[in-house]
Amino acid sequence: MAVSPAHRWGQIIGEVMEAGVRPILEDFAARHGLYLDKQGERPCRKGRKCTWIDANGNAHDLDFVLERGGTAEKTGLPVAFIETAWRRYTKHSRNKAQEIQGAILPLAQTYSRSAPFKGAILAGVFTEGALAQMRSLGFNILFFPYEMILEVFRRFGLDASSEEKTPDSRFQAKVRRYERLTEEQRGRLPVALMEANKPEVNRFLGALTAVISRHIERISVLPLHGAAQECLTIEEAMSYIERYEDPGIVQPVQRYEIQVRFSNGDVIEGRFGDKQGAIAFLAGYNAC
Repeated sequence: MAVSPAHRWGQIIGEVMEAGVRPILEDFAARHGLYLDKQGERPCRKGRKCTWIDANGNAHDLDFVLERGGTAEKTGLPVAFIETAWRRYTKHSRNKAQEIQGAILPLAQTYSRSAPFKGAILAGVFTEGALAQMRSLGFNILFFPYEMILEVFRRFGLDASSEEKTPDSRFQAKVRRYERLTEEQRGRLPVALMEANKPEVNRFLGALTAVISRHIERISVLPLHGAAQECLTIEEAMSYIERYEDPGIVQPVQRYEIQVRFSNGDVIEGRFGDKQGAIAFLAGYNAC
């Protein structure tokens, strides 16, 4: 099926965005000793898509994943999930924000032990409500407003504006104008877009650095003895505490509660019924 001119124009803007973001993330990965998974051939997986599987067996196709210990031949520990998206209209942007959440949140939960960075690089028109909701769910957002896209494309003789009633003939003209750009101009356009939003790009990378470079500050281990007393009311629970007497006798450990605090404020907790589970949980941080 042929792609409509309007759809193709949207693809072009998205491709320009990704072309600007990709080298920045590649440089970041190189500087921090990480592997950047992205669309393209990779011997350790099937196909060209950057696909990750959550704990429920669901596949999610992403734009970028930063891995610790990963190589082209071996999958590493994901420490950052990042999606990019361009949307022109509010009604489409709401759906896209939810789509990104639906892809990244299950993966972040699956790999919760590493508390991965959740990132969204968005351009065009996204409501403040949609952006606020994503931030409330722990997403770091790099946003390129619609007006910024227009201004940068205009420097290269391209009119990126559009409305819902814009005819296909005008979109076709935009596509043709873009295709007439020289290879050198096509290379400079993504760079110019990143430069136009440099303060926000740096802020996003700073947030990413804080997660990637964090270190463990403190580990709290709480062995709990004795069985829990189940109460149905607040009054019953208060009465139990008032009447409880410590027998002074060492009881068998019922479970271990562990809290790992990182330098960037992240806290990860685990509860285990035996020593082996608790030790395995902590041993996993040797790879983080």
